[in-house]
Amino acid sequence: MRASQFPDPRSAGEEGLIAVGADLDVATLIDAYRHGIFPWPQEGLPLLWFSPEERGFIDLKKDLPVPSRFLRKLEKWQREGRLEVRINTAFREVLSHCRVSKRKGQDGTWILPEMVDAYVRLHEAGIAHSIETYLDGKLCGGLYGVFIEGVFSGESMFHTVADAGKVALFTLIKLLREAQFDFVDVQMVTPVVASFGGELISRNDYLNRLELAQKRWEREVCRFEWAKGPVSL
Repeated sequence: MRASQFPDPRSAGEEGLIAVGADLDVATLIDAYRHGIFPWPQEGLPLLWFSPEERGFIDLKKDLPVPSRFLRKLEKWQREGRLEVRINTAFREVLSHCRVSKRKGQDGTWILPEMVDAYVRLHEAGIAHSIETYLDGKLCGGLYGVFIEGVFSGESMFHTVADAGKVALFTLIKLLREAQFDFVDVQMVTPVVASFGGELISRNDYLNRLELAQKRWEREVCRFEWAKGPVSL
């Protein structure tokens, strides 16, 4: 890996904290993600950066499960002509929904206003992307994340209609598998992510896989165009 302003992520302790401070400039965030590090701010504290001991991970080379009940609902929405999935048409709206989504076991959110502004700048730079689920023309689910050198790091997901967020995750997995990418970095494994094949791997395993994925990207083994607009399932 190339040189970084951050310490070696392998030196992180059990809690995964690797650095305190720095900024949320585009260049800083790119540097962090290239090295398997991400910001996780907490209100009232300096900016915290993490490379956790265990990493949420979806291995795109495996046969992945898809919940049968979800597939039945997806097929019903498609059959009724109610469903549309889009890429990068409502990035800020997706962040806003993720920011206010209620999450079990969490009283607040790490998506503070400065994080919203930072990731909008990443989106404008062509690095952060959203996948959006529309039912009857209304945004009702989606996810956003960062794509750097062949690795998509999922940040957050939301739904206002049951299973609409899962549609965005299903779409992400399908598109990246078809483009022959190796994995999706999901940082943490929620029950929803686990139902689509998410698992925890060690920090060292993740960092090794990250480096291999970056080398595949350099060799142009896999490519994906993050175009703006509707996508077909």
